[in-house]
Amino acid sequence: MPIDESSSRRRFLGALGLGGLLTAWRPRTPLAAQAPAPTAAPPAPWWPSRWGAGDQAGASNWITPEKVLDSAKLIRDGKIYRLGRVYEAGMPLFGTRSFSLTIPGGPTGGPFGANKLVYHDEFVTGQIGQVGTQFDGFGHIGIQRGKDGDRTEMRYYNGFSEQEIATSDGLVKLGIEHIKPLVTRGHLVDAAGLKNRMLNAGEEITLADVRAALSRQGMRDDDIRQGDAILFHTGWGRLWMKDNAKFSASMPGIGLEVARWVAQRGLCLTGGDTSSVEVVPNPDASLAYPVHAELLTKNGIFNHENLVFDELIADRKYQFMYVFVPVPIKGATGSPGCPIAIT
Repeated sequence: MPIDESSSRRRFLGALGLGGLLTAWRPRTPLAAQAPAPTAAPPAPWWPSRWGAGDQAGASNWITPEKVLDSAKLIRDGKIYRLGRVYEAGMPLFGTRSFSLTIPGGPTGGPFGANKLVYHDEFVTGQIGQVGTQFDGFGHIGIQRGKDGDRTEMRYYNGFSEQEIATSDGLVKLGIEHIKPLVTRGHLVDAAGLKNRMLNAGEEITLADVRAALSRQGMRDDDIRQGDAILFHTGWGRLWMKDNAKFSASMPGIGLEVARWVAQRGLCLTGGDTSSVEVVPNPDASLAYPVHAELLTKNGIFNHENLVFDELIADRKYQFMYVFVPVPIKGATGSPGCPIAIT
């Protein structure tokens, strides 16, 4: 009998308590071949957040004037590094996500006036918050706590339910427009440099790896403070636009051990040179993207994917001011844009 992959995936995610997310988010690797996990008790409530019931800004609340001034102390030479990818039609895209840009007309309009002015406009179609260099907001990932399909128990950051937030015209709560501008201390963990190679698909960056990489870079745990950003270099980015299928199928990254360390330290953001930052597939085959849920949903910590670290690595710059302002698209689940590092 032919296998209905969509139905199988839905049953698998349902067993994990994630079935209601399938319409909004699909796992980046096929899960149909994995054995379904037994239904577990729903996780204990993770709300209200440390910033109070009703908060929608999460870890961006750490970004105070004092935090900005502290991060400015890392600037020594004033050099700016672009950490974002170029948005183009040929970039790796998960599943049915798409991106296309056209220029209507040739030119789009004109000539106008005595000076014969002409102009071009661009017309972009496809997804915008979850392609290319992408910043995950809180409406992107949730957990089904009750019966599959019960929208009142599909819970997101700070306990907001699907019933409360979701409409076909965008999210009425937890939209990306609620995230405050991010200007903070950034730290790059060069896991590829530590191992002198590109990490392998499915290879987890452990806490021991993080500490060894920091030591190699002349750093230690205490250098990473509350409200900081931590970014992970795996080398996987070298596959970008060269082997898109391999890039998207599975990847190295952090697991729950490091995610919980990040949460314990009260960091603002994780980021990486892969499309998930976390290891895919997870070493525990019964779990679907648990780091996303641990950080975004339970702790209000952001995730920045598909970053570029080549110039930072070449200059051996591992600490910097990290700057990113999410595009305030009302009701969006994420944001495009180009973060920068200033050293």
